[in-house]
Amino acid sequence: MCWAGRMMLGTFSILLVLVHAAAACDFGPFPYRATGIVCRMTKPAALLLNKETAQVIQAAFRNAKFPNITGERSMRLLGRVAYGLTNIQVNDLSIERSQVELKEDNAIHIAIKNVTALFKGTLTYGYAGAWFLQLFHSVDFEIESSIDLQLSIKLMCQKDQVVPDASGCYLTFHKLTLHLQGDKQPGWLKQLFTDFISFTLKLVLKREVCKEINAVSQMLTNFILDLAADFVRDKDIIVDISLASDPVIKASYIESHHKGLVLYRNNSSVLSDSVFSPSLLTESRMLYFWFSEHSLSSLASAAFLDGQLVLNFTGEKLQELFEMEDTEVQRKAVQMVFQGTSYNDSVAKVWSLTQPQISPQPEGTVVRSLVAVEVSILPAGEEPLVALYMEKEITVTIQATYEEKKLILQPVDSRLKDPSIQRFLQNMILVAGIPEVTSSIGSALTSLMNSKRLDLFDIINPEIITRKGYVIVQLDFGFPSHLLLHFLEKSW
Repeated sequence: MCWAGRMMLGTFSILLVLVHAAAACDFGPFPYRATGIVCRMTKPAALLLNKETAQVIQAAFRNAKFPNITGERSMRLLGRVAYGLTNIQVNDLSIERSQVELKEDNAIHIAIKNVTALFKGTLTYGYAGAWFLQLFHSVDFEIESSIDLQLSIKLMCQKDQVVPDASGCYLTFHKLTLHLQGDKQPGWLKQLFTDFISFTLKLVLKREVCKEINAVSQMLTNFILDLAADFVRDKDIIVDISLASDPVIKASYIESHHKGLVLYRNNSSVLSDSVFSPSLLTESRMLYFWFSEHSLSSLASAAFLDGQLVLNFTGEKLQELFEMEDTEVQRKAVQMVFQGTSYNDSVAKVWSLTQPQISPQPEGTVVRSLVAVEVSILPAGEEPLVALYMEKEITVTIQATYEEKKLILQPVDSRLKDPSIQRFLQNMILVAGIPEVTSSIGSALTSLMNSKRLDLFDIINPEIITRKGYVIVQLDFGFPSHLLLHFLEKSW
């Protein structure tokens, strides 16, 4: 369930996903009761992601489609002067610094200081008589500019999903200098056009750049929502990450609340008694995820119904299970079960007969289930022969950690409800079987998460904390800049 770790693709993407203005959504008087998953991003994370804002702004400038600018002005002695600026392109773009502030007006404020850009194109001008143009000319031009960009991004909720509004976009021009045909010296032609072109050009630049930023915001938001939805989906198992309540925006963090309902083949459960409270999370780490017992249990139930809680052991793995100790009892048990058949010609199947019950507790996550163990030998050319079959209720407490990009599930307490089985088989299940099963599940979950590209992120000192009724994942992270660059390049 570390799916939200993938929601880290720049200030626009992360912050747009996590914050939603609730003007168009009605969550009722007790919205927290339907909250299954919570994500909290603190100010240090926002500051880290803000470093990637420059890439987004540069992409917005470079990919803005500047229209041709035309105009006409009456000049003394010259009559009417008509002009047109065509083929406008951006070169040599740089950004001095970027600042982000989280405000409680349900908006993200981003200040981009000293954006310097060189615009190039072609200036066409002529002197208009009463009925026709005369003295038609065309010259190349360059425009040196220095701009401050202020963004106030509002986020609205529509149908429980985020819709960004970056219309609060303001450009302040500190410099806008026109050069014609590479001539850097003042001339009458440059003096003539600089005055009445600059005003029109400012309006066009603001309109097109802000329009592109708004488009990039929406594009990144959709991309991240799709990415998050894919991360919490495994074939027919889907987690509903639509909003469950209004967001919380403080100067030190942003918090979003999601339903976290598990959908399996069009079937879904209902959550109405969530124990979430904002006081359960702190602000000492960069990123927090809160998962309800209901969401975790629903995931386990869906995995059971989908037939995923089945493991098979053969060969060396099977040998390790049955030869964990070398005693007379062990040798007799092996002879009784395998009757001289090689481990390579045998298979042990372990599966859950009932839906697992998941119960987070301070000591770990307690899992209860009725489990079946079946050992079959595979005679050449014959039907498999069941050599051992048993069903037992098992309770195991599991502690989870994430180290070196791997999810590790460690059983710390295992109990069999029926102690009457043979001592060796009981020890085999407790000492070797359960750890092997949990290790295999951990490896499978790691492979699943890495298939969603979680391993591309630098997750720093993650902690998985269990409490009665919920689980908290808290971590710091490093941002893989190349992912954002790849997305931006692919999008245009």
